[in-house]
Amino acid sequence: MDRKERRRWIFTLAYASSLGIGMAIAIFGSLFVGAWIDRKLGTKNIFATLFFFIGVAAGFRNVFLFLKRYFPKEERHDGESGENQKPPAGKD
Repeated sequence: MDRKERRRWIFTLAYASSLGIGMAIAIFGSLFVGAWIDRKLGTKNIFATLFFFIGVAAGFRNVFLFLKRYFPKEERHDGESGENQKPPAGKD
């Protein structure tokens, strides 16, 4: 492994490890905002629940974007997936 490739690999691992922290911050940060709104408006955990699910969605969005960036979709070759294959030519 050359130096440039090793640095790229280390950067990718560091970014991947930060996903857990980012997911926790998205979930608990939005939960606390929802709880604060509930206290101000006097509602019973309506906004806390709503903002919790928004935080979960934001966390999973970050994971999805990471996977999409670092593991791009591989192109399929003809005949590999079974789709778009021509039927065998029959003998007449």
